[in-house]
Amino acid sequence: MSDDVVRAYTVRLELVDEPGELLNALHPIADNGGNLLSIFHERGNITPRGHIPVEVDLEATPERFDRIVEALREAGVNVIQAGAERYGEELTVLLVGHLVETDLSDTLSRLQTCTNASVADISLVAAHGTEDASSARLRLATETGEADRVLQTVREVAAEKDLTVIEPLTAGGSA
Repeated sequence: MSDDVVRAYTVRLELVDEPGELLNALHPIADNGGNLLSIFHERGNITPRGHIPVEVDLEATPERFDRIVEALREAGVNVIQAGAERYGEELTVLLVGHLVETDLSDTLSRLQTCTNASVADISLVAAHGTEDASSARLRLATETGEADRVLQTVREVAAEKDLTVIEPLTAGGSA
């Protein structure tokens, strides 16, 4: 594989809980040609050092990725882990129910932790406010060959929280 091929990477950062810190961490990525895929920033989790863990999925050539990691460190950003991204598939599901009341942040965190998948995108609709049922479209990046296991975890978490899962269509026989 050529060194000018764009690849997916994950960078795990530890940020101080102050306004502007996330933006400061994103500048070296943009300035060095990285293309953001997703950012998982959960303020509710605190590292043992009292900082916020942030996972950034991005695309770059290997040379640009090395420059991004170096620039992050030069900017004073604590890089916990930087390496090749393992996600090769995506699946999209809809969750319907009392997403806010059942702690959507916990749901997303559990899907990422239990499956090693990454939430690449989320769209939440709460047409009648957070007290009523809402829906969310989740685009999950998964390891190649792990989509079925990720989908099973989505089903389990949804069942526990009394949420309805609308699953993706899968390849199959003729209709």
